[in-house]
Amino acid sequence: MLKKILKIVGIVLVLLVVSAFAIPYFFKDQIKAKIEKAINEKVDAKVAFADADLSLFKNFPNASVNIEKLTIINKAPFAGDTLVAFDELNLKMAIGQLFNSENEPMQIDGIATKNGLINIIFNKDGIGNFDIALKEEKQADDSKSKPLSLKIKEYSVENFRFKYYDERSKIKMVLDSINHEGTGDFAASKLDLVTKTTTKVSLDMDKVNYMKNVAISLDAVLGIDLDQSRYTFKKNEAKINELPLQFDGFIQMAEDGQVYDLTFKTPTSSFKNFLGLIPAQYSSNLKDVKTSGDFTVTGFAKGKLTDTTVPKFNVEIASNNASFQYPNLPKSVQNIVIDTRIINETGVMNDTYVNLDKLSFQIDQDVFNAKANIKNVAENALVNAELKGTINLANVTKAYPVKLDKPLTGVLKADVKTEFDMQSVEKSDYARIKNAGTIDLSGFNYTDENSKTMKISCALVSFDPSRVNLKQFNAVTGKTDLAVNGVLENFYGFVFKNQELKGNFNLNSNQLAVNDFMTTEADAQKETKAKEPMKIPAFLNCSLTAKANTVLYDNLVLKNVSGKIIIKDQKATLENGKTDIFGGSIAFNGDVSTKEKTPKFNMDLGLNGVDIMQTFTQLEMMKKIAPIAGVINGKLNSKIKLSGNLNATEMTPELNSVSGDLLGQLLSTTVNSSNSTLLTALDDKLNFVDLKKLNLNDLKAAVTFTNGKVNVKPFDLKYQDIKVTVGGTHGFDQNMNYNLKLDVPAKYLGTEANNLIAKLSPADAKKVESVPINAILGGTFSNPKVTTDVKQATTNLVNNLVKQQKDKLVSGGKDAVNSIISNATKPKSDTTKTDVKTDVKTKANDLLKGLWNKKKKEEPKPTTNTPQ
Repeated sequence: MLKKILKIVGIVLVLLVVSAFAIPYFFKDQIKAKIEKAINEKVDAKVAFADADLSLFKNFPNASVNIEKLTIINKAPFAGDTLVAFDELNLKMAIGQLFNSENEPMQIDGIATKNGLINIIFNKDGIGNFDIALKEEKQADDSKSKPLSLKIKEYSVENFRFKYYDERSKIKMVLDSINHEGTGDFAASKLDLVTKTTTKVSLDMDKVNYMKNVAISLDAVLGIDLDQSRYTFKKNEAKINELPLQFDGFIQMAEDGQVYDLTFKTPTSSFKNFLGLIPAQYSSNLKDVKTSGDFTVTGFAKGKLTDTTVPKFNVEIASNNASFQYPNLPKSVQNIVIDTRIINETGVMNDTYVNLDKLSFQIDQDVFNAKANIKNVAENALVNAELKGTINLANVTKAYPVKLDKPLTGVLKADVKTEFDMQSVEKSDYARIKNAGTIDLSGFNYTDENSKTMKISCALVSFDPSRVNLKQFNAVTGKTDLAVNGVLENFYGFVFKNQELKGNFNLNSNQLAVNDFMTTEADAQKETKAKEPMKIPAFLNCSLTAKANTVLYDNLVLKNVSGKIIIKDQKATLENGKTDIFGGSIAFNGDVSTKEKTPKFNMDLGLNGVDIMQTFTQLEMMKKIAPIAGVINGKLNSKIKLSGNLNATEMTPELNSVSGDLLGQLLSTTVNSSNSTLLTALDDKLNFVDLKKLNLNDLKAAVTFTNGKVNVKPFDLKYQDIKVTVGGTHGFDQNMNYNLKLDVPAKYLGTEANNLIAKLSPADAKKVESVPINAILGGTFSNPKVTTDVKQATTNLVNNLVKQQKDKLVSGGKDAVNSIISNATKPKSDTTKTDVKTDVKTKANDLLKGLWNKKKKEEPKPTTNTPQ
């Protein structure tokens, strides 16, 4: 009996387990439909998700509903904007909730999400995109609509992103990499919620960045009163980077906003608190840093946050006579004074002001001071600031753990005052901007991670109301020396209002090596991430007039280089470019644009007296256009137009996209046919031509190219008394198809032909002066296939000459016979009696001998006695 009972129990357990696996499968569609109905009955938005699964084991004895790829897309007036999106949403509930009737709400005990986004937008009318709940009157019409019942006891958010943007105030805030979890019984009207939160905060106001990826963490116990919508800070510990803060007070939701009554402070006054504000990657380990003096942050926020008001607040940041020294570093930073306050005394946002009354520090004997005041922050910020002091850059790395492969050197001196308002900056109203002073950098040496060194002997910048003047900039890097001066016309508009950076500069150099400013292949291998497309910055609107005695580019040496580069709208335009190279000169104009996804270029080149062989062997593009030109000695005048696409990461031409034309004239040329496989093969086929003696002087040729194909328009050239017409095409891949038409004098076509011509009369020989011969060049330039019709043309010529002689002899024989007959029938005088029969016979025999060219033994002529 016991065995039977155990067997039955075992079978029941197996059935239960199988059912637990099978139920989610059989009821999957019903679960998805129920979730869709529950959501769509409550929101006015486009809600979609990829899949929904049910598990009875994941959170046993509770059920777990997993929703994948959920998105909520707004309708008008935010049509198309994503409100919520996440990869995964997990709902935990009692198994019995799955079997509720349609009239019973589904109660959810826990929520967990991963990889999500919440995107909150307020438009210019103050309407928020999060208000997607269906209106009550719509819900009233549907008696079947039932809400979800939230009895949440735990929830978690992993790797979320929260975005907030207000079009009216131009406030943009991003909380990235949010990880948050909380536990508490939301079924109770009052509860303690235990939370842990980490995130990174970025904040922009009217295009000015105030925070960027600032790490914030908060472990807190929040007392929540759901009836009063009140959240009270109980036990908590917060950090801004590594700066600790503690909060007291509460935040309460109201119909027209939120009520704040908060105070906060640093729990200790150690100066390490200040170092903790600096991101860890720049501040190193603070554990063994020796500090003296204090650093404190205290403040409060009290009042209501609404559409028109903010809480009154006061934030004080203070330090007096502090110092710090890192272990293993020889120098300390001393006499640190910080006196800063951020205050609002009225609750009106525009009445907020920032006073940096003093910021001062000293390293050795060098003292640096700064102060600044900002008012009217919301409407038209008024800025007043001063910088004055000296910093020996070599001491920076000796006092602070800046991670550099090579230490800095140089002395920075600043004495600058500025006073301006943002509206004046935006409108370029320089009469209301007050700038004065200088910044001077000397003896600056910097070595980057690729061991490239920049040495700035002097950089002097002066400020006046309308512009920033680069008075002097002298630097050396690698093989390059630079001397630059110029002006920036709207420096503050660029810094504070994201306006274009306008300026004009002059550059002079004795020698400029382009490789000093480019990444080598070895450097590129050190980079772990894929190369990003190169872009000309959209904010640049400036020009650079440059002169250089020598420019080194790869294996090219350019002399007396000059030109002007204009950068605007992501386009660099080159004007009046000139250089001496290849024994001649090149003038160039053109542009490069990176505005579109695929960069494009246009270039006009004027080549004057350049060495042909150097030009067509050292310039890759010219080598593709005319590979055969590399075996020609002499000079070239040419005009070239080029346009096409550029590789987005290397900024080099994509050859198959290049199109354009070339018109060239050769000067004082000779040909090295032995250096060309093609010309050697052609020489072998045309044994009556010696290409080394080819005269190309003053030859003019026109070439067009597109889609990787080069088309050479037919042109004529002369070899001694042979006329040659050349035309055809080849590809940048070196495949070719050329036709040569030669007008060859017959005397070059062999002894047999010449012997036959010699037998012609001068008038007939003149008619056979030349013979047309064709040559076809195929294959590639390195492996050519040359075919000609020389043999056929010679055979045809000989046959024609033989036929011509035969026709002439036949015609001559007929004329002779007719002459004899004519003479025989003439009346004879008494003194000219002739044997007509004998005479005709003799003449005919002589004629046939000549016609058939048969040599017979000459017979004795019969004698005739003519009476006297």
